[in-house]
Amino acid sequence: MSATDDAIAYAQAHRDDFVNELIEFLSIPSVSTLPEHAGDIQRTAEWLVAQLERMGMNNVAIMPTGGHPVVYGEWLGAPDKPTALVYGHYDVQPPDPLDEWETPPFEPTIRDDYVFARGASDMKSQIFGLLKALESLVKQGDPPLNLKFVLEGEEEVGSPNLAGFLKEHADMLKADFVLNCDSAIYAPDQPSLVCSLRGLAYFELHVRGARQDLHSGMFGGVVHNPAQVLCELIGAMHDSDGRVTLPGFYDKVRTLTDEDREDIAKSAKSDERWLEMSGAPGLWGEKGYTPTERVGVRPTLDVNGIISGFTGEGSKTVLPAKAMAKISCRLVADQDPKEVKEQLETFIRERIPETVTWDLKQFAGAPPGFTDRSTPWMKHAEAAMLEVFGKEPLFVRQGGTIPIVGYMKTILGIDSVLMGFGLPDDRIHGPNERQYLPNLHKGIETYIRYLDRISK
Repeated sequence: MSATDDAIAYAQAHRDDFVNELIEFLSIPSVSTLPEHAGDIQRTAEWLVAQLERMGMNNVAIMPTGGHPVVYGEWLGAPDKPTALVYGHYDVQPPDPLDEWETPPFEPTIRDDYVFARGASDMKSQIFGLLKALESLVKQGDPPLNLKFVLEGEEEVGSPNLAGFLKEHADMLKADFVLNCDSAIYAPDQPSLVCSLRGLAYFELHVRGARQDLHSGMFGGVVHNPAQVLCELIGAMHDSDGRVTLPGFYDKVRTLTDEDREDIAKSAKSDERWLEMSGAPGLWGEKGYTPTERVGVRPTLDVNGIISGFTGEGSKTVLPAKAMAKISCRLVADQDPKEVKEQLETFIRERIPETVTWDLKQFAGAPPGFTDRSTPWMKHAEAAMLEVFGKEPLFVRQGGTIPIVGYMKTILGIDSVLMGFGLPDDRIHGPNERQYLPNLHKGIETYIRYLDRISK
């Protein structure tokens, strides 16, 4: 048997041990957006440090940023081999709403071959799978290629400090390609590789009226209601065809060619499948595009939350003094988050009445990301997936945003391979998030075969 076969045999023999370790990893509530979980972020970083050190990685460290730290490690003992820069994130989304979870979000539970927990699919299982693949290889000898790890703790809040970290440590992070584990496949029996990602611009819009909440009987009809103003603004942000109405929003959006549409159709989901995955009573979106096209290659504007006035049980007749909405835009080539902020500001200035004041804050901005399908790193990814799944992978245009993909290209000048083994219906960011364990084990084998192929 070859070292690769021995590594696969080791992984298969230790499946139960791996699952138990994954449960330990998932039990740490590493919620990056909530200050009360700062200690849990640190504990998770320390957990990863222990994993890397156990596998013989060198210079393993928890490196500070302006926010949550980056876990770094390296193994450079193969000077004639390629160097992979492995990326992942160890932070997770808040688990709210808690009452919709069937089991507690940080008490991982296995049901019907799934492990349920916050972060199960996004993305602790994915980086865990790569680590266990590496462990399986190291048990047979040295790693088959050079490795550097950048595991961040702020992806779920838009990676605000990652670009600065990459710039500051550009020499240390030199590599031939990025292996990004923050990804998923098309279906349990159908592998896929992401070839594009949307960018992100995230805002908070505040509208203010009176200096305090007022009695709605005494002041209703006299003082403009900020909640009403905000709702009218939001209602005007789309037209009747589902298109975003910000001035210039589509000016740089590329027109879909017939070839593009044929390629997207290969991985298209039916309307019924979109309804099944979402649980929504019906579909909606920009007229003239299929649901898969809307998600993969069309920009969007969404309201992520609204707060104003009294929202407790029962009634309280107030005219709120302020209203706030969180708004995000998913961007496609060649849109720029800074330009979208200017477009949103222009839209607001043109429509908001003088009876209120307003301000707009931007919390995150990330460029769209692309992968070059012709690189050897991608070709070997195709081959490794074919070996394990018995099917050629589909190429998918993904609607989500992974800021690191754009940063790696613009700052470090290297392409990314997005290879993870979550599923589209894993309920990421929502209640009852899950990871299909058979795909985790297939993913570990795929990573083993992939690293071996790259090394040759």
